[in-house]
Amino acid sequence: MAARPDRPDLPVAVCVMDPSIVGQVLPAELRERLSARVRLAPVQEGSAPRAMFPAEFAEAEILISGWGCPRLTPDVLAGAPRLRAVMHAAGTVKSLVSDAVWERGIVVSSAADANAGPVVAYTLALIALATRRTLTMAARYEDGWPASEYRSGADGSTVGIVGASRIGRGVLAALRRSDAGHRLLLTDPYVTDDETRRLGAERVELAELCRRSAVVSVHAPLLPETTGLLDAAMLGLIPDGGVLINTARGAIVDTEALTHECASGRLEAYLDVTDPEPLPPGHPLLSLPNVLVTPHIAGAQGSEVQRLGRYAVAEVDRWVTGEPLLGAVTREALSHLA
Repeated sequence: MAARPDRPDLPVAVCVMDPSIVGQVLPAELRERLSARVRLAPVQEGSAPRAMFPAEFAEAEILISGWGCPRLTPDVLAGAPRLRAVMHAAGTVKSLVSDAVWERGIVVSSAADANAGPVVAYTLALIALATRRTLTMAARYEDGWPASEYRSGADGSTVGIVGASRIGRGVLAALRRSDAGHRLLLTDPYVTDDETRRLGAERVELAELCRRSAVVSVHAPLLPETTGLLDAAMLGLIPDGGVLINTARGAIVDTEALTHECASGRLEAYLDVTDPEPLPPGHPLLSLPNVLVTPHIAGAQGSEVQRLGRYAVAEVDRWVTGEPLLGAVTREALSHLA
């Protein structure tokens, strides 16, 4: 629908994302909210091929993007000379923005904060399973009731967080509020000791974190310096019976080294991301009883994706009224974000 055609003073906004999910991200009620601030170009819905930029893109000042939106290359941006803001109703914008976006001075916002909540909740569930050695216990069940040495309590386990990202911080905050008595470690080169203490954790180097943690949970962005960060040497430092959780990016962990550690029975792993992604059919990690692989589902799913739309719509409202954007992404910060 073209909202408020009677208000030529309102900026034109276009929505470009996979048409199979746009109705979930931006349902009618959110489009009505948008109509108070912008003239929204018709939104394509259904299971048609991925949405492309509509004719109104040439007049658009605001792009509401999401999963499936093509990369904003110089050629694409040449077709939108009036574009001033991109509100991304999803998480990372690394695959969306090109240097041309920054060179044009286009404002960029991401709904990554809205997507972080589901990932934090998912990670907390995995930590609860991990501290109980759930996969190992389940695999032993058929052979008889597990011996007492395999039934240690979950309280008091040391949990190591790799990366003080918004999700890493959310996990730390939730664990700190819980009464499970976890000891919390954090490794992140951009966080000071004082800030780490305020997060309720102890700052340590990665090697020490691996040596001391019963559960290692990965929340770092994928950067050149974090690719393969958890390699054979680091994984080998995690104590026997330890657990690796990865809801960040698969390439942060050395897949071959992790496969070796899990195949030996020494470590458990809960992986929502892998390298490669997806794993090829028949990969050992898919059949090991002490490994759980899920298909990148920690973020917003189903009705949860509406929170991404709400966030983007609120950002449009803030931008139109001249308020600071809560999800603003800068060129400088992007290199350190997920």
